[in-house]
Amino acid sequence: MQQLVLDLQLPAPPSFEGFVRGDNAEPLFMLAEWAAGAPEPRFLYLWGEPGVGKSYLLAAAAARGPGCVIQAPEPLPDVLAPDGMLIVDDVGKLTGPQQIRLFDHYNTLREGGGRLLAAGALPPMLLPLRDDLATRLGWGLVYQLRPLSDADKAAALRRRALSLGFELADEAADYLLRHAARDLPTLNALLARANVYALSRQRPVTVPLLREVLAGSDRSA
Repeated sequence: MQQLVLDLQLPAPPSFEGFVRGDNAEPLFMLAEWAAGAPEPRFLYLWGEPGVGKSYLLAAAAARGPGCVIQAPEPLPDVLAPDGMLIVDDVGKLTGPQQIRLFDHYNTLREGGGRLLAAGALPPMLLPLRDDLATRLGWGLVYQLRPLSDADKAAALRRRALSLGFELADEAADYLLRHAARDLPTLNALLARANVYALSRQRPVTVPLLREVLAGSDRSA
């Protein structure tokens, strides 16, 4: 009987330190200022293509303060303290009534010294939102999160491998970038799966092993 060696290491919670910066130094700095309660910015909006890390960063910001991330189309709170903080992901998916509520919450926070962090796939004015809400979201700082370069992704994979307890060779990182989906969340998930697979077979994580893991993913898809 084959003995499965379990990897019991829990995934690291979202943090600004755990995010690979790439070309996003300025939005990351302003996001850290927002999460720290600095006077400015009070209103911040992040946008970018899927996989660039918007949801990760919103969760990291929530971990710094007494807030939580509302993932649309989850309902927004009915009542919000004027000096509170609100974090809303995927604002483009808000229903009509939720858009009205977010518009009201924005005005409440603006008048009462509160703070809003939001994210979406596109700039506010290009989302399917009410004009008044899109205008409000555009009043604060708006930043595009840019995708990582292949070199940044490879460095992120090597760092993630070290957190899992093994070293990832350059050729193994390159193989993943050439043969797997290119967004970092998917790559990290594949790396974690490869780690469990390697432990169960008492083998190192090499290109041949990654080839087996990817082949197994294709069969289960």
